[in-house]
Amino acid sequence: MEGKSSGPGDGAGTSAEKLLLLRQQQQELWKKNAPRLRRRNLITGLSIGAFVVGMFTYTILSVKQERIVEELDEEARIHIYRGPRTSANS
Repeated sequence: MEGKSSGPGDGAGTSAEKLLLLRQQQQELWKKNAPRLRRRNLITGLSIGAFVVGMFTYTILSVKQERIVEELDEEARIHIYRGPRTSANS
């Protein structure tokens, strides 16, 4: 076993030391990338929010427009039933 030595001078350390070193490296990586991730999350959240608000607004306006069209249709039916307005029947 020439390639594997577990002596104090090989720098390998115990598994707990390895885990601690790995954890510290991960924390440094997160600290370095956190602002970029926050920015991306903010942009994504605002984009989704804008889409939802736009869809809601479009839906509300289209329903209002349907009601207006229904009212116009009702007025048209009334005028059709009454017949055309001429000087004889006004």
